[in-house]
Amino acid sequence: MKRYLDPTLRQAIGHKIILLSGPRQVGKTTLAKGLLPNYAYYNYDISKDANVFLRQEWDQQPPLVIFDELHKKKKWKLWLKDLYDSDRFKNQSAIITGSARLSHIKKVGDSLAGRFREYRLHPLDLKELKGHDKPERLYQKLITRGGFPEPFFAKQDDESRVWRKSHLDVILRQDLLSLEVVRDLDSLEVLIELLSTRVGSTISYNSLAEDLRVSDITVKRWLGLLEDLYVVFRVGSYAKNISRGLSKSGKYYFYDLGRVKADEAAKFENLVALSLRKELDFIEDTKGFQTKLHFLRDKDKREIDFFIWIEDHPPNLIEVKLNEDRPSKNFLYFEPMARGCRKTQLVAHLNKRYDTGSGIAIENGPRYLTHINLLE
Repeated sequence: MKRYLDPTLRQAIGHKIILLSGPRQVGKTTLAKGLLPNYAYYNYDISKDANVFLRQEWDQQPPLVIFDELHKKKKWKLWLKDLYDSDRFKNQSAIITGSARLSHIKKVGDSLAGRFREYRLHPLDLKELKGHDKPERLYQKLITRGGFPEPFFAKQDDESRVWRKSHLDVILRQDLLSLEVVRDLDSLEVLIELLSTRVGSTISYNSLAEDLRVSDITVKRWLGLLEDLYVVFRVGSYAKNISRGLSKSGKYYFYDLGRVKADEAAKFENLVALSLRKELDFIEDTKGFQTKLHFLRDKDKREIDFFIWIEDHPPNLIEVKLNEDRPSKNFLYFEPMARGCRKTQLVAHLNKRYDTGSGIAIENGPRYLTHINLLE
């Protein structure tokens, strides 16, 4: 199937270097290779392509060249900058793909400022799968197998589970070690396991540090690495003071929904978080608006699951429920902050949507996510 970024990348080809990042095996290489019928492809992990990266020698006849996993090369951003500045891409477009957040690794923007456009490819979700089946059936398949193409389209659930195990092994034993030396991979695996059972809960760095018998500084560093490698993403508590919000513990959600080991309510919340993150990244990458994804929490520990801010647009408040079709009282508690916000309660299992007299939309979750548009 054609991915949602396909039209955007086709239009972007030829202007600047394209940085295409996203989780391992989410479909970046397949997407890049499908943009033009003729291309040159080189992978930093493949020994036969070594001369390409050592001597800067490659086939420049095709209109497109794809460099895969280039971020694993030392000083890769300077290597790329020199090529761009010496007009090596004057007659050939370049796409750089990688299973890490390319724009964040060692401040790539400092060297490539003005020379690249970044796009982030996310797993399949209900909006991208629209038309393949009924939303409710797609929802059940997503919370079981996740949205990575290979396990999602596998014939049997067993194939999905086998894929998931090898997928994590590659991330931890190849991708991670190419970025930083981590001596205790077993503890890092335990950290991922702990996170998979705590989706939707506020994470305490100190509590994780005690469970793993390491320092809270180590836990924060490991979580940062898992974010850079697109294993998890953090949603922080909203605070008007930005530095204060960053210092607080947050919630962590998985890019691979099939890795979540909590109950269906937590899986549904992870699906909503992932759909929102995907929409916001697409808006930033294609429209240029700044966006933020947070949750709201007061001193009495009452919460609204998601607070969505998009530059020049009304904020959104979204509460997530598995079966509860009556509006959450938490909307009322946050009313002073919620004035002017769009308020939505997503219910995983709901027969019919309706609007309350106080302006809250009670929506069927799978159907809402199938047609989600945060800019409306």
